[in-house]
Amino acid sequence: MINLSNKNKNNMINKDIEMSIFEHLEELRHRAIKAALFFVITTGISFTYVNEISFLLKQPAIGVKFLQLAPGEYFFSSIKISSYTGLIISSPFIIYQIILFVLPGLTAQETKFFLPILLSSIFLFFIGIYFSYTILIPAALHFFISYGSDIVEPLWSFEQYFDFILILLISTGLAFQIPIIQVIIGLVGIISSKQMIHSWKYIILLSTIISAILTPSTDPFTQIFLSSAILILYFTGICILTVLDK
Repeated sequence: MINLSNKNKNNMINKDIEMSIFEHLEELRHRAIKAALFFVITTGISFTYVNEISFLLKQPAIGVKFLQLAPGEYFFSSIKISSYTGLIISSPFIIYQIILFVLPGLTAQETKFFLPILLSSIFLFFIGIYFSYTILIPAALHFFISYGSDIVEPLWSFEQYFDFILILLISTGLAFQIPIIQVIIGLVGIISSKQMIHSWKYIILLSTIISAILTPSTDPFTQIFLSSAILILYFTGICILTVLDK
């Protein structure tokens, strides 16, 4: 009776073994259609509220007047803002569809690590967006607005401003995936937590380079904030691997 139960359990976990390649492709198509449909719906809803979203995104730019420098600039910016917002909002559902597609092919041990890592990745991505909106963006804008304010008046292009904001939001969200990458390579056994600690000098240099690449501004304050956040995330990943004895 016990052997039969274990056999059924293994069949449930490794359900993909019993599926043909065409069944896999059909399952993938089914999940992709659901994810794409949800993205389209969230993008459409975001477009109906694009004025409110634009107002929220321009809040950090205190004292700045925005200009529409070309015909249709705000319209095309609205489409871009709606698309990015729809992608961010629908990303948990898209990842959920990926989980449903991948999960049957994982063992119980792999699922034990896969799900927490994936959920943590989503959480850190949104934390990165929040960190960027509340700390990085205000710091960068304060530098740009105050620098030369007695000589020039800040009149900015609407489209270029939102390109700056959206790039910084998403790049910071991606930078916050560093602990997830560390945990994965630590569990696989590529690099241990002790080796990561010994590489701290190189990580400081690397974090400076990454922050300079990810931040589209040239002011040192934004880069220092992001570089510090990367270092904190890096040592957090080391602590997690230390707890896991890896």
